[in-house]
Amino acid sequence: MVNKTEHCYIITDSEILNGEPIIKGTRTPVRAIVETWRRGVSPEEIPQGMPHLTLAQVFDALSYYSDHHTEINYYIELNRIPDELIDPLFKE
Repeated sequence: MVNKTEHCYIITDSEILNGEPIIKGTRTPVRAIVETWRRGVSPEEIPQGMPHLTLAQVFDALSYYSDHHTEINYYIELNRIPDELIDPLFKE
């Protein structure tokens, strides 16, 4: 079931990522945009790495995060790979 949010580009769909907030028309979770931004990539640069997104979608995802940071932080932690499972070659 698709549910709209108060943000025009953000929806939840129980059929996609178990209802995690995503960009409408994609399977891209808001958390992916937030994590990219947290790594120091500017909002204007994010569509270069995710060319299926517009700048408006990126800004709406960050706005959604600002309004729902506890929820998105939960999804970030839920999807984090424990350090002991990461190959040492891939650690920064």
